[in-house]
Amino acid sequence: MTTSKTESQKRWIRPLPERLINKIAAGVVVERPASVVKELVENSIDSGATRIEIHAEKAGTGLIKITDDGCGISEEQIEIAFSRHATSKITDFQDFDSLQSYGFRGEALPSIASVSHLRMVSRTTDSLAGTELIIEGGVVQSKRPIAAAPGTTIEISQLFFNTPARRKFLKTEPTENRHISRIATSLALGNPAVAFTYCVNGKTVFFV
Repeated sequence: MTTSKTESQKRWIRPLPERLINKIAAGVVVERPASVVKELVENSIDSGATRIEIHAEKAGTGLIKITDDGCGISEEQIEIAFSRHATSKITDFQDFDSLQSYGFRGEALPSIASVSHLRMVSRTTDSLAGTELIIEGGVVQSKRPIAAAPGTTIEISQLFFNTPARRKFLKTEPTENRHISRIATSLALGNPAVAFTYCVNGKTVFFV
């Protein structure tokens, strides 16, 4: 039985796979390394952190590492944090009237994880151990208990490794460093109750 030309040319509407959705969203959420720093530091501030360390290597394309002493994420919640639109900041429509957090959409973590190699270590204050989660290109590689201080450390390496077009349009290292510095400085100035350390290629740029 032959399929008619009209039948074969139909464009079927179907839901996109979750990994593809996250990769598309990453094009909006993760414009450049500075965007990653912004999203992750805002998460740290929203977690109640009083100390945040920002480390960047090779303008964020080599490594972005954010460490905080916030509330941490429990072992049973850590994978859920990388689900699209999963958030602890709102539960219903009425929460928009009293929203005080930086973010609430639950798009940043899955978007970042979809275009990088990501390692997160997190521990809540009431847990005896932390949890290490490793994700590459949006796919969970491992999850295991690990010794850790309360709070969260997240490391982003090989940013845009699977979206070469995005990596190609990044500017020079000094330019991208300037973007990261502006973000780090504005977040530090806007949150005087939080101690910030900002390091570039192993050298401390500021400590406030």
